[in-house]
Amino acid sequence: MPVRAPLRSSRLARSRKPRRGTELVCERLFRPLAHPLVLVLARLRVPPPLVVAAAGAAGVAAAVELGRGSLLAAALLVQLKTLLDNADGQLARLTGRTSAFGRYLDSEVDLLVNVALFAALGWTTGRPALAVAGFAALTSVLSLNFNVERLSREATAEPQADGRATAFLRRVYAALYAPQDRLAEALVARRPALAGSTAVSLLANLGMSTQLAAFGLLIALGDPIAFAWIALAEVAVIALALVPRRMPRRQEEIA
Repeated sequence: MPVRAPLRSSRLARSRKPRRGTELVCERLFRPLAHPLVLVLARLRVPPPLVVAAAGAAGVAAAVELGRGSLLAAALLVQLKTLLDNADGQLARLTGRTSAFGRYLDSEVDLLVNVALFAALGWTTGRPALAVAGFAALTSVLSLNFNVERLSREATAEPQADGRATAFLRRVYAALYAPQDRLAEALVARRPALAGSTAVSLLANLGMSTQLAAFGLLIALGDPIAFAWIALAEVAVIALALVPRRMPRRQEEIA
């Protein structure tokens, strides 16, 4: 009889996104959990963009439940969104159906879901200003994570667009993300160490899967607003790390 475990392992390896740095929560938890679903979707020939849409629907549903105060349902839907978010990329790579359209759609759906989640967070906690600040902080961290890894590989931020639908999504991407990409490029130009292996590895663990896993856990624990504070703390730590260290003065200058 054929040995199925190595075959499944090879498929999991083929579906892995080529990138520098490993997001442990994604690699050790969500990717393995998503893989059996990916194999079923591949057999059914489900288009990867449809999985992106399903992930977006789960994320928006989580925001609705959070706004209604149904915390357990919201927490479970956030994790479902993360699971599907891992599945869409795996499916595209495994079946050879990666595309600029899917890349743009995934980025824009993620942003839409984050807007909905933080809007619901502000609504349900009565702290809209903190929710807006948390959203801005999370967006900044995710953008830096993406761009630092991209720049470490000297890759472009925007793939080539083929077709009207992809060209439209590219224009939307440029409006929403291009300023963030340029800011990250300026930061790396000033601090080249940001694109080094250590920084890339550390920032990788502040990726979307990790962030939403933490958000879902805090929602389930009944303290969702704590995630806004965590996002702000991440920005503060990164900002402190970017502050140039003063070089010690030479002994003769002190004398």
